[in-house]
Amino acid sequence: MSLIASDHFRIVVGLGKSGMSLVRFLANRGVSFAVADTRESPPELATLRRDYPQVDVRCGELDVEFLCRADELYVSPGLALATPALQATAARGVKLSGDIELFARHAKAPIIAISGSNAKSTVTTLVGEMAAAAGKRVAVGGNLGTPALDLLSDDVELYVMELSSFQLETTDHLGAEVATVLNISEDHMDRYSGLPAYHLAKHRIFRGARQVVFNRQDALTRPLLGEGLPCWSFGLGVPDFKGFGLREENGEKYLAFEFQNLMPVRELKIRGAHNQANALAALALGHAVGLPFDAMLSALRTFAGLEHRCQWVRELDGVAWYNDSKATNVGAALAAIEGLGADIEGKLVLIAGGDGKGADFKDLRDPVAANCRAVVLLGRDRELIAQALGDGVPLVRVASLDEAVQQCRALAQPGDAVLLSPACASFDMFKNYEERGQLFARAVEDLA
Repeated sequence: MSLIASDHFRIVVGLGKSGMSLVRFLANRGVSFAVADTRESPPELATLRRDYPQVDVRCGELDVEFLCRADELYVSPGLALATPALQATAARGVKLSGDIELFARHAKAPIIAISGSNAKSTVTTLVGEMAAAAGKRVAVGGNLGTPALDLLSDDVELYVMELSSFQLETTDHLGAEVATVLNISEDHMDRYSGLPAYHLAKHRIFRGARQVVFNRQDALTRPLLGEGLPCWSFGLGVPDFKGFGLREENGEKYLAFEFQNLMPVRELKIRGAHNQANALAALALGHAVGLPFDAMLSALRTFAGLEHRCQWVRELDGVAWYNDSKATNVGAALAAIEGLGADIEGKLVLIAGGDGKGADFKDLRDPVAANCRAVVLLGRDRELIAQALGDGVPLVRVASLDEAVQQCRALAQPGDAVLLSPACASFDMFKNYEERGQLFARAVEDLA
């Protein structure tokens, strides 16, 4: 029997990818609902009108009186709960919810829930591959790939879900088998009042969790939970009880669990210290749900990383080129700069800049000075980055990505790596980070 009473009326607010998954879910269960979107022409409007012509859809400014007809609003993660019309509706007793809350109510298999400022897509994908290698019928998605509600199936044995802070804002009780916040650094400061508000949104992932995984090197990832809940940890130091980390033996570095070496780091296809941390986080999550080590390590040995996430593009004249266009915030760029910088013989030539989303770039200054030969800056907030970096490293300003690639070729020396890791969103110049990464890779491939 459905957990949604069909005599109740719901409104889906936001008609993007997750909104359309809500439409399908509610329609399939015979629930009475309507759709609203602040945009005059939302992305899925044509699909909605073709497949569900009977559904009432209101586009443009949100009408509070219309919204108050609902018992519950399912709000798109792209729309801030601080939106005045949503606040006014909530003040009149209407519940604000989202697709992840609905997913959690209906999922019959255990959930591995993964959030963090950075690396969540890599770790989510990796855990999914580990589960598949262990023979599990696994469904992977959420903020990555397939929307959560489209994954629901009685055949699934394990869900591996990437969840953003925006999705977690409307999630009251996730009830994950194991949950983690991989790391916390400033992101989306154009939506949150500050780091504490962002931190609180991320930590909603731990509500109802049966086990937790935290990052020993980031105190903000440690949940404030009662005694007795199983806790596992990961970090780049030597691991202790219930910990995953790195051990060294005869000059060889190993991924390790507690006092046991698991595999040499050199066998990983993914490069950099940040990817070693990602591997350890994935091992901790998989171990928490009982995945065997042999299957997890087998998946690790073949995992080549995700597109646009510190992805190797090519080597030319002794210089390696990496596409890390997914680094849309300072924390992600720092992970790549420090992780790759420690893993190469020479220096980095960094391409950075774009839409900074209100971030403070000061934390880039020292790592850039230590790891970079030069920084090539482009995009709307390039001068803000230039001010933050100061005179610690040569700065070159360019007008386009093609020009940036040409400048990097002139600046890089054999043994160096060129790294596109913008520390910014892409919307000032590109459709999205994928387009930015694709255009970078194309420009690099076109170098003679």
